[in-house]
Amino acid sequence: MKNSVGMENNTQVRVFVFSGLTDNDQLILFLFFFFLMVYLVTILGNIGLIILVLVASNLHTPMYYFLSCLSAVDFFYSTSITPKMLSDLISLRKTISFNGCAAQFLFFAGLAGTEVFLLSSMSYDRYTAICHPLHYVSIMTKGKCFSLASLSFFMGFFQSVVQTSCLFSLQFCGSNLIDHFYCDVLPMLQLSCSKTLHCNILTILSVGSCGLYSLSTILASYSLIFTTILHIKSSKGRQKAFSTCSSHLVCVSILYVSVFLTYLHSPSSALDKQDKVTSVFYTVMTPMLNPLIYSLRNQEVKRAIMQAIQHISHVIQIT
Repeated sequence: MKNSVGMENNTQVRVFVFSGLTDNDQLILFLFFFFLMVYLVTILGNIGLIILVLVASNLHTPMYYFLSCLSAVDFFYSTSITPKMLSDLISLRKTISFNGCAAQFLFFAGLAGTEVFLLSSMSYDRYTAICHPLHYVSIMTKGKCFSLASLSFFMGFFQSVVQTSCLFSLQFCGSNLIDHFYCDVLPMLQLSCSKTLHCNILTILSVGSCGLYSLSTILASYSLIFTTILHIKSSKGRQKAFSTCSSHLVCVSILYVSVFLTYLHSPSSALDKQDKVTSVFYTVMTPMLNPLIYSLRNQEVKRAIMQAIQHISHVIQIT
């Protein structure tokens, strides 16, 4: 499908066309309503968790401060991809402008990077809480939590701006068909008619350094956490200590496994159906799963939800 919108080979492409999620017309309506439900649950889950952390006094701790930041990131992260994907599922022409594609990639990459750094900050918070419980309050002050969250957003969007500037300074003068359902670096590099070596190297360095820093921080934190837990004599104490980390570990595992399955291959290799499935998982499903995992596996969140429901029921009865 070369030059789908009539672009000449020597003309800079101004409109891109997505190949989309599927070519099977029988799946389109099912996928549309399924992902619409996923997106609605994502909105309700993440915004609900943010409100819950704000109003529930027992959740005014560093752990839930970072969780509310993570929920905000997940909400905007999903919103940068899912609405466009939904509209493309029921559209005849799955197009996006050059500037629209750049904006989508900027926010997608920026929010993805921010989430990775936030997960690192959350692992440091859990390390401090379990390994240095007596000094936890003095170490994880409001100022420090704000600084760690701000640094996560800054670093996430810094690497995104660098990648976006490099990627969209390339020439796109051949095919305008992006073999994906959103603007991502690998399919975009395949379309460019410029030399892409410097962007390939920059992408590897940017993604690699972010991933390596985050993963090494998380692994180091949990190595120390597990060592501390093993030295706790009470089995009940060990279980309680580990339960405070389990939700975070599940979220980290889901994100990193799906990302590694997608990006651990040559940048020049074509995306296949498996790549699209894993991309759907970490762009659409993970932002929905994170608040659900923390809600279902965390006793304090469950307690706050029940108290909120009881309060709302009491208010309704009075009125």
